[in-house]
Amino acid sequence: MSNIIIINGPNLNLLGVREKGIYGDLEFSTYFETLRASYPGLGLSYFQSNHEGAIIDKIHEVGFSADGIVLNAGAYTHTSLAIADAIAAVTTPVVEVHISNVYAREPFRHHSYLAKNCKGVICGFGLDGYRLAVESLLKG
Repeated sequence: MSNIIIINGPNLNLLGVREKGIYGDLEFSTYFETLRASYPGLGLSYFQSNHEGAIIDKIHEVGFSADGIVLNAGAYTHTSLAIADAIAAVTTPVVEVHISNVYAREPFRHHSYLAKNCKGVICGFGLDGYRLAVESLLKG
């Protein structure tokens, strides 16, 4: 059985209520249960924090034992060398995910400090980006 964790960063706890035109109107907990049901043989877990250090701690905690990490670091994508270093330090593959197409948004969102340390980046497919990331991790 594979073990994959989804880690969401700041403000993603507000999915379904914040900026619905960008992020949609579905709460992540509802989406996660649907995703989990789609992969009954997969150990799929979820963690969310608005705090950079907690995200780093979780990457350290699972980064040598999980089979994959799906990471939506939110705005930390564009600012956090510390999260980038945490990804580089672990052996578990990480797929960076963004719900919106960050390249169609403000210029500061066009750069990711994390991407160079990730297996790949998926953006612009809404919540389905998480499923695409899980699929890519399962395929190796």
